[in-house]
Order: sequence, then structure tokens, then C-alpha cells
Amino acid sequence: MPNAPDDESRINAIRMLSIDAVQKANSGHPGLPLGAAAFAYVLWSRHLRFNPQDPHWFDRDRFILSAGHGSMLLYSLLYLTGYDLTLDDIKRFRQLGSKTPGHPEYHHTPGVEVTTGPLGQGVGNAVGFAVAEAHLAAVYNREQKIIDHHTYCVASDGDLMEGVSHEAASFAGHHQLGKLILLYDDNKVSLAGPTDITFTDRHVERFAAYGWHTQLIDVAHGEEVAPVDEAIGKAKARTDAPSFIAVRTHIGYGSPVADTFKAHGEPLGAEGVKKTKEFFGWPVQPDFYVPDATLEWWRALGGKGAQLQAEWQARCDEWKSANADLAQTLSRTTAGELPATISWPSFTPETANVATRESGGTVINAIAKAMPELVGGSADLDPSTKTYLKDYGDFEPGNFAGRNIHYGVREHGMASINNGIALHGGLLPFGATFFNFIDYMKPSMRLAAINEIRCIYVLTHDSVFLGEDGPTHQPIEQLATLRATPNMMVVRPADALEVLEAWKLMIQPRTGPWALVLTRQKVPYLGDRNADLAHGAYILKDCDGTPDLILIATGSEVAVAAGAAKILEEQGARTRVVSMPCWELFERQTEEYRDRILPPDCTARLSIEAASTFGWDRWVGSRGFAFGIDHFGTSAPAADIAKLYGFTPETIAKVASDKFATVSR
Repeated sequence: MPNAPDDESRINAIRMLSIDAVQKANSGHPGLPLGAAAFAYVLWSRHLRFNPQDPHWFDRDRFILSAGHGSMLLYSLLYLTGYDLTLDDIKRFRQLGSKTPGHPEYHHTPGVEVTTGPLGQGVGNAVGFAVAEAHLAAVYNREQKIIDHHTYCVASDGDLMEGVSHEAASFAGHHQLGKLILLYDDNKVSLAGPTDITFTDRHVERFAAYGWHTQLIDVAHGEEVAPVDEAIGKAKARTDAPSFIAVRTHIGYGSPVADTFKAHGEPLGAEGVKKTKEFFGWPVQPDFYVPDATLEWWRALGGKGAQLQAEWQARCDEWKSANADLAQTLSRTTAGELPATISWPSFTPETANVATRESGGTVINAIAKAMPELVGGSADLDPSTKTYLKDYGDFEPGNFAGRNIHYGVREHGMASINNGIALHGGLLPFGATFFNFIDYMKPSMRLAAINEIRCIYVLTHDSVFLGEDGPTHQPIEQLATLRATPNMMVVRPADALEVLEAWKLMIQPRTGPWALVLTRQKVPYLGDRNADLAHGAYILKDCDGTPDLILIATGSEVAVAAGAAKILEEQGARTRVVSMPCWELFERQTEEYRDRILPPDCTARLSIEAASTFGWDRWVGSRGFAFGIDHFGTSAPAADIAKLYGFTPETIAKVASDKFATVSR
């Protein structure tokens, strides 16, 4: 049935603000806001629970625009409903320093839940938000439902083409995440042409096969309020499966380039804007016009959120009175703070000669009791990564309170879902896999770094010394990749004590993301000491007087450096050994501290790391030497690989003597 005139005016306000902003910026994507405005209006006006006065209200529904290129759809909604976004902000779309950047950015614009734009990521994030809601509801809800909200995601054809959305959708269907509703803007057009040139999937059937509840709103009704309203209502009623609603729309609806790829990613032009406004019966001038009555209605809609939050707060207060301990824990975890006490394990020379993945498993299980917010899992690898939380159950249908999340062989999906879990609030997620497989996770890890998300990657089997699985599984360039990523904190501990200290840092509030890089093979315990990870690097073994040579190493190679130092000392070379588990933390130290660890006048420096040497010149200097592996590995036992590639104390000592005349006696 046709929309009521008031509905049309409210929908058109979204459309016109969007095309005016894109035109003024001379940049952007008008097609999605024009085509998706009707179903977005229905969602925001009749279903979404939000409060513009408190964008962080914990029990709000989450709205994720996975199709982040259509950002003006979201900015228009945020402005109209009364978030801290002015009309001037809308007019400064895509301009330097504005609150309305080209793609939605978390931390930057009030009401934006997560940074989107790389297609498919928002779908995975939405699954993560739904996981967090399901887990927290299972843990904290009693007679009163204090955690009871939906996650809504708007996705485009590009989102559904990207592989990460397949991984995430499969995971969500298996886990029956009934509070997740995905609205697919099915407009049959992508950036380069009609979708039938590349994308002829039967979308509804595909999601049904994943285990989703599915609906299709055909092209005759995609711009109508009533069918969309009914479909979302049906989706909310299904609590045993996530819901997929394909809404057949027209990209660039009402514009001269509707239903063509030209509507996707470029301004309509002055004449195109004029004709579009005429199509909808909207005043051509002034730009950014919204009728007073329409804006008042939208602002009144946003104002209702305060009452929704007040009703929730009353339930929450009643719940707190009856569940004081739970309330204290929820308050702490949603604030991202640590418990007052944590029982850390201790390591001794008798017990600590183990792989760092083993000591990592010891630490994570020791702290799990005090930190119920610590949840996570692996890409079907927890027996190998040692990250299973014993006695805390599995997150699965019927037991969403379980803390072990089985991601299956879905590394990219795991990383994207973890971003959503972290951004939801109340949880500290970790994801584990073999270090080499960050290649499958990099886009999600990059977004975690952009947003400085508090999450942890446990990355085991960290070098060629994993051995027999060979070069396909042996990381070489991965350390350099992560170290080159801004905001990513990379820690490669030398032994059990450094693993312990790493975990103490990684759980700290408002830090992250962290990549913890651990060995498959056993490493020797390097002794009781002040393993000063907080400074990124420290002196493990020193010499008398000024050193002739400094050996700098990370991970399992620190023990090799210590052995080489002993040989060099016996040869008369004063040798210092520096363990440098975290470049990023060392970079943050004062110049005085860095010079104390690496004195500028000691230019004979040798780095030792079983990985690409790329970047080590920063620490060894122009006169130093980086000893590493700038080629792929081979299949063999770890000890044989170490001998083949020279990672033995004897070879390192010889390299040092050959490279630096000052240490040759």
C-alpha cells in the first residue's frame, strides 16, 4: 500500500539531506541513502531502541551500517533524531576535521557503533555484538531482563560478496543468534555495473542454508513502510535463529540515474539533485531543507529514548538490589576496569621449561576465575593454541553463558566477530590461531588497530621452528606486518616469565589491540628476574663495563642470544643481551631509557630473530647487523631447521665475531 504523506516526508528528509551533503562535498555515495531510506525509516521509527541523549546506554539496540559507503544515510538519521550532530556537521560531510567523515568512524561520531567501510566487516561485527548480548544476557539476567536488545545490520551486495560475511553468517546461523537481524539492501547494482555480471547467488536460500530465518520483500514493496514493518516484526518474534530480510530496492531511487551503477559512488550533479527533488515533490531550494513539522517529529522520536532508558534503569535498580555481587561485576566490566585482585600463577626453573603457548595457557586459565569478562576461542585450534578456558563451558545454543567460543576454521570471521564483542562493551575477547594465519585476519585486525579496540590475539606456532608443517605454516613476514600496523601492540615473549608479564599488560583497561606471539617448541626458562615488559625491552644479561657488543633478540631467540653471549664473553668480548619483546612499548620510552638499554656509542649491535629482518635497522643502526630469515622456510624438525639457518649460539657468536672487528680478539 502507498505510504502516508507524513511517512513520505520523514523518509524524504533522509534522502534530501543525503544528496545535498554528497553534492556539497562533491564526493560520496548517494545511491544507497536514496534507495534504503524507506526501510531505515521504518527500523528507526518503529523498532530501534536508542537514546540520542546517551549514545552509550548499555541496553540500547545496536545499529550497524556495514555498507559504510552509504554513511550519509546514518548521519542523516543521527542528525534528525537529535544526536550531537548539527546541520553544519552535515554540511561539512567528508571535510577535514568534520564529525561526518566519508565512512562511519567509531570514537568520532556520536551514535556510530563501529567503523565500517571495508565491505563485509560490519556483518561480522554485528554477529559479535549479538554474541556479546547473548552471553551477557545469559550471565546476568534473572527475574529482570536488564540485557535484552537487538543488533540490526544493513548490508549491501558488496558485503555479501566478501568472504568474511560468509564466515560470520555461517557462525551466526549455527549458534542460533536470535537477536540478530540483517537487512539486505538488494538493489541489484554494484559499483561497476549490475550485479548479474558477478553475483547471481540465491541470497535468501543461502542464508536459509546457514540456518537463518529469511524473508524477501519484493521490488513492488521495497519502498513501502508497511511490508518492512511487518517483516521486522516477524524477525523479532523469531528468537531461535538470526533473521535475514532481503529488501528489493532501487539504487538512487528517484534520481535520473536510478537503477544504474552511476548512482553508486558519485554526486548526482546540480541538475540531478534538482530533478530528484522534483521527483519527490521537495523544494529545490534551499539546500539541506527539512520542514519544521518533519524535524519536530524526528526530534520527538529521539526524545522517547530517555523514557525507554528510564524504564530500563528502574528494572536495573531493582535487579541490583537483588543481585549485589552480579551488579558489582557488571558495573566493573562495562567500565572496562580490572578486578581488585587477580591470582597470577608463578613459574620456577623446575616447571617453566615449556613452550610459551603452554605457559600462555597456564596464565589465561589462572586469571579466568577473577575475570568473567574474558571470553574467546580459536579457529578450531584450541588444543594447539592452549587457549581453552577449563571449567567455563562452551558458548553454544542452550548455553550462551559458556565462555569458550568455537569459531571453526573461520579466522577472518573470528577477528571481525571479536571486534564486535569488544565494542559491545562488558567483555574482553581473545581470538587464537597459528601466527601464519593472520594473513586471513588482517583486514579485521587493521580495523581493531584503527579503533584501538581492547582485544587480544593469541598467535602460536610463531616461527620456522614449528617445524615439520613446512613453509606454508611457517611465518616469516608476519611480525613485520603487524609491527608496521599503527596502534597494534606486538609482544613476542622469550619464556614463561615474559608471558606472565605480557598478560599483566594486555588486560589493562583502555589498551589494545594486542598480538601475543608464542612458540610451539619448548624454550628454556631464563631465570628469575625483573622481566621489564612494560618498557618493551630490558637488559637480560650484562657485562662488566661498557659493552663491546649488544645482542638484541625476541622470543625463542633470546635464549640463543644468551648462549652466544657466553661464548663471546669466553672469547674476551664484553657482551650485553637485550630482550626486546615489544618494539611498540620500547618506542614509547624516553630517549634516556632507550639510550640506557642501547647506548648510542655502542654501534656493534646484532639482532637475532627467526623472521624477516625488515625494520630491524631501527634498533641495530647503520653499523649493526640483522640476523634473520628473509626467505621461506622448509619442512624439518625444529632442531634441524635451527642448525640449517644458523640459530645456534655457536653460529651467532661466529657471525658477531665476523661482522664486528671490535669484538674479535
